[in-house]
Amino acid sequence: MTGSYPSLATAQPALAGFADARPDAFGRASLKMPGRRRRRRSNPLFEGLRNVVLGRGFGALLAVLFLGMVGAYGVAIGGGYHRFVAANGAPADILAKAMGFGVDVITISGQRSLSADEALAAAAVTDRHSLLFLDALAVRERLMATPLIKDARVRKLYPGRLVIELTERDEFALWQSDGQIFVVAQDGKPIDVLRDERFVNLPFVVGEGANERVAEFQRIVDAAGDFKSKIRAGVLVTNRRWNVKLTTGVDVKLPEQNPEGAMAALARLSRTQQIADKDVISIDMRVPGRIAARLSEEAAALRAEAQAKKPVRRGAV
Repeated sequence: MTGSYPSLATAQPALAGFADARPDAFGRASLKMPGRRRRRRSNPLFEGLRNVVLGRGFGALLAVLFLGMVGAYGVAIGGGYHRFVAANGAPADILAKAMGFGVDVITISGQRSLSADEALAAAAVTDRHSLLFLDALAVRERLMATPLIKDARVRKLYPGRLVIELTERDEFALWQSDGQIFVVAQDGKPIDVLRDERFVNLPFVVGEGANERVAEFQRIVDAAGDFKSKIRAGVLVTNRRWNVKLTTGVDVKLPEQNPEGAMAALARLSRTQQIADKDVISIDMRVPGRIAARLSEEAAALRAEAQAKKPVRRGAV
């Protein structure tokens, strides 16, 4: 049988419908499936920012913000911000008060010598503050800086109440230093300047360091018994010993050792011989067992005159 066959060498696989079919070294084709090109998914945030930046008015907004920042900086540099805060409070406090956290009620307790206004001034709390941003520790530290206040407790009760509890120092004596009279506590700490007559009956000491030795002077006063009513003040001399000033103006110089015993002896002499009522300007008791009295000039002149009028005893010839 005879026939004709197509040449096998010319046969090629049909690759119709495939794009970019390329044979490799082994005659295999790398195929890329036809289809639609995948689109990249857009980011809504990026698109929104893009629209804002490219939109109308963005340049004007930037200009306004820039001018606002420049203006705020100028106000701060010129002191306008500080004046605003001093008059109205800090912006945070203004916002907190608008939310209902203002300092609406302040309760102060425990004060005896301090008035409520004085305690409030020491706390430095005003209507410009808000309870939310008020520093209770700072308020306590300001109160503790007041000499009359021994302790302070500060509590915030939301939404708008501030509670201040005070413990005052006890007034123990008056102390004169550099011409000024202070009220001092038992530990010698100056509490306040003497402003009125509330404390005039307290023990009165004078001299450098006398405020820290009030208890010592008080023991001298107690040793005088009923004579204590005639004691006006104690003067500390060279931080070593005491002089006692009587209400009659007489200065009593006490010894460095056992001044209480010397004062008790003076009280006995006052009862028996009225020595403190005589016309003397000072009584010296610094030497144990010896009392020397210095008369006033008038009393000394009268005494000298009386001595001169006394008859002179003549000895036997």
